[in-house]
Amino acid sequence: MTEGLKTHSSMNKKIQGIHHITAIAGDPQANIDFYAGLLGLRLIKLTVNFDDPRTYHLYYGNGVGHPGTILTFFPWPGAPRGRRGTGQVTHTAFAVRVAAIEYWKQRLAEHLVAMQGPFERFGETVLSFADPDGMLIELVSTPHLSATSVYKEGPVPEEYAIHGFHSATLSESGYQKTAVLLSETMGFTLLGKEGDRYRYSVDSGEAGSIVDVICAPEQRRGSILVGTVHHIAWRTPDDEQQLQWLTEITRLGYNPSPVMDRKYFHSIYFHEPGGILFEIATDPPGFSVDESIETLGSRLVLPPWLESSRGELQQILPPLRLPLGIRSGI
Repeated sequence: MTEGLKTHSSMNKKIQGIHHITAIAGDPQANIDFYAGLLGLRLIKLTVNFDDPRTYHLYYGNGVGHPGTILTFFPWPGAPRGRRGTGQVTHTAFAVRVAAIEYWKQRLAEHLVAMQGPFERFGETVLSFADPDGMLIELVSTPHLSATSVYKEGPVPEEYAIHGFHSATLSESGYQKTAVLLSETMGFTLLGKEGDRYRYSVDSGEAGSIVDVICAPEQRRGSILVGTVHHIAWRTPDDEQQLQWLTEITRLGYNPSPVMDRKYFHSIYFHEPGGILFEIATDPPGFSVDESIETLGSRLVLPPWLESSRGELQQILPPLRLPLGIRSGI
């Protein structure tokens, strides 16, 4: 048994899958129209980038923002597009019911969204397409769905609606060191291989328990701008386990950040061997700390240290609206 395996088994800490994925968008209104309007996710938090408060931070998820369902964006209007490549999360996949793919083919076609597929991968049916900024999204039909991860009151009927994340794909110029981190430290198990794609999973029974690693030494390195993923966050249940992860990641030489208070969760950050920014985020406190469940995403919410700047920020940030037919307004 390797040292990494010994450490993972001897400490009371566990990664439960994907917590959230954060990407960079262009126009924030086009982003809301696509993710809340077309894909039927709930806008669960309208806030600002705590590190750059003149920029929105948009959070989407299921009805309550359950970890494993959360996709977030920093909109940078007018910024250039990035380039997909190695050192990035290149595909963000959502889970849908097995019978839902035909519905999504029709819905996407009606909205003039170009698609690839359906095609098979690891015995599941996949539909692939891009958002308005070129970020690659996949819908994967699977019987392994989390009953709590669906948004039941969105514009997509519940029987076809998205059930949180299925997986994310990491593209690497070389996969071995990343594979060691995933399997020997973070508790992922190799499920299988198709071509240059290696599939790993944690046995949590939760949404977003799968990660694919593509070994692509022939690809150019990606550049992170509009239309690309900024970072991927992994779930840990509480602050105590996060501190154990901080100790372990430090011991392994990854130079993690200190714990950062992101109001809705606590975070540590580090770069994995292929260069992708990893985050380990706690499940609590959750998104209802400053809004009721019923009113999530209905107004601009600021952290306490920015409340004094609300008037200035509202003059800088562009006005936004939810698409017609969406339950709450901005």
